[in-house]
Amino acid sequence: MTRIAICAPATPITRDMAEKVTALAAAEFPGLTLDFHDQCFAAAGHFAGPDDQRLAALIESANDPRADAVWFARGGYGSNRIALPAIAGMNEAAARKSFVGFSDCGFVLAGLYKAGIGRPVHGPMVGNVASAGGEEAIRRALAWFAGDDRTLEPGLDERPSVAFNLITLTALTGTPLMPDLTGHVVIVEEVAEHLYAIDRLFFHLVAHLHGVAGLRLGMVTAVPENDRPFGSEAEDIARYWCASADIPYLGRAEVGHHPANRIVPFGLAASAHRA
Repeated sequence: MTRIAICAPATPITRDMAEKVTALAAAEFPGLTLDFHDQCFAAAGHFAGPDDQRLAALIESANDPRADAVWFARGGYGSNRIALPAIAGMNEAAARKSFVGFSDCGFVLAGLYKAGIGRPVHGPMVGNVASAGGEEAIRRALAWFAGDDRTLEPGLDERPSVAFNLITLTALTGTPLMPDLTGHVVIVEEVAEHLYAIDRLFFHLVAHLHGVAGLRLGMVTAVPENDRPFGSEAEDIARYWCASADIPYLGRAEVGHHPANRIVPFGLAASAHRA
């Protein structure tokens, strides 16, 4: 039996979401046990409880010797506020775990990767169950926990890879959480940002990606309509800024804020462990 500890470093989920995911896991993945921390349902303004509560839950989940993996409940905003002290508080039990999430939880994944703690993994989160088609994403995450490599992003190869939300990775640059991505394929995706904002994010990001093996663009979804056409689509923007920084543009990837979001273990996919 694989036990998965679930906590919310950023924003909360509802008990209804937890019940839906628990029922799906029980029906289709009986080898998995989901353990939701009560902190997942806390609320303090925007966050799933105040910083100290979210921090304590993340450390408790990571250091729990009974848990085989940590699954983040939801993104939004807030994991950056607790990532550094959480990583500093992790012990040898955390080093044996996979940590799965994406979007804002990329701050924690990046810090774990830099510190060499456990196995950070870009993948769907519990909160995705509330989105249209979200059960598809939940099944993919649960299948990966259960050992199914068909859930991996199909373009992964012998080179180490990472995947991030574009605005999250851009915010990471220049901070103590930013890992060395030399030689990596960097996959970025975005949601709910104007195309001019995506262009501005790429302008900043490519200045910090010298030495990477290349960049792939994931899904760019829910782009707001501007008062005038920007004149370039998301892939045009990625190609433009990659060319300006002499970074190989390597095409598209099946990751993003979408039910088709695929699994990307940080580093080499072939060496990924689940739990």
